Amino acid sequence: MLEYEFERVHAEMGGYSIFGGIGIETEGHREVILRRAAEGWRYAGWLPAVQRGTGHVEEMDLVFVRERADA
Repeated sequence: MLEYEFERVHAEMGGYSIFGGIGIETEGHREVILRRAAEGWRYAGWLPAVQRGTGHVEEMDLVFVRERADA
């Protein structure tokens, strides 16, 4: 049986691009993924958790999965 966990990270809006639009940068996502991998979790994807009406994602949940030890 699979076990899932979610960890929230913040996305910061950056500067404007010459090609239009606003840049988005996440804070600490790599560290979270590496830490979870060391704990036996596999990164499975992400979901927007907080999103503005303009479509900009402000916070996202990183999804991790692993096989349950008791299964």
